[in-house]
Amino acid sequence: MQRNKRCLLAYLMHRLQQIKGLRWDLGTSVIPDNIKTNLNPREVQFFSEYDKMLGDYMRSVNELDLTMDLNQPPKNLFIEVRVKQDVGALVTESGNTINLRANTTHFLRRTDVEPLIRQGVLEHIN
Repeated sequence: MQRNKRCLLAYLMHRLQQIKGLRWDLGTSVIPDNIKTNLNPREVQFFSEYDKMLGDYMRSVNELDLTMDLNQPPKNLFIEVRVKQDVGALVTESGNTINLRANTTHFLRRTDVEPLIRQGVLEHIN
């Protein structure tokens, strides 16, 4: 009985770590529908609360986005991206609004589009 309990707790801890990792990998608070269907309501609630806590912390340290990919320093501040699917209006850090329509290309700041690249909505053009 104790072994089963330990196995179940290890499984639940693994799922929570995966949910936390999902928030860091996506860089956004929106769970894709194909993943959301595999989560139970309490896991979705955990994701939302973890996202809120992470957002509060990032705001407390001068609006620093900790979810950016910092494995390698960026070579260019601006990158060229192709829009894979309609996104709508994107408000950049500078306050400009850009309409992202499918099959269009844009030359934008890396920090503005990196979360969308990770979500698979935009594609970085080399």
